[in-house]
Amino acid sequence: MNTAPASAPEPAPQPAKADAPRWLTAEEQRVWRSYRHATTLLEDHLDRQLQRDAGMPHIYYGLLVKLAEAPQYRLRMTELAMDAKITRSRLSHAIARLEKNGWVRREDCPSDKRGQFAVLTDQGLQVLRRTAPGHVTAVRQALFDRLTPEQQKSLGEIMQIVAEGLQPNEAGADLPWLR
Repeated sequence: MNTAPASAPEPAPQPAKADAPRWLTAEEQRVWRSYRHATTLLEDHLDRQLQRDAGMPHIYYGLLVKLAEAPQYRLRMTELAMDAKITRSRLSHAIARLEKNGWVRREDCPSDKRGQFAVLTDQGLQVLRRTAPGHVTAVRQALFDRLTPEQQKSLGEIMQIVAEGLQPNEAGADLPWLR
């Protein structure tokens, strides 16, 4: 993290140096730590719910959802890695686990000898349909039921701004799904 320790006094104002860190103010520090705490707890909450109900982590559920939304329930592995923001190696491991469960299968790409598709199986679709109600309940209880409609709208707008600012657009960017 790029924050000062909680017990450290706030640095006295100094003339700005080009390479000097812009330390967080006390209020920014509070917001940052609240964000980190809440997102860690939320991910843990959703992981525990999905492990309990379907024996899978949250990231695997997200992969199944993405495949369920794709035409013919299939996506190129590179596209799936890009959507999940994970390395190809991590995706390959996840797909291997989902294959072992019978929820996904791989198919070679006929137009690209090196390419592969991940395909949601009927069994995977059934697991997703069975798991989705409990997952949406967990999301709703953990997040949306705690916020007013105005707060929900603000949160959506804020997250959109953050995501757009972090989404690499330049050629040659160090992107996980290219590793």
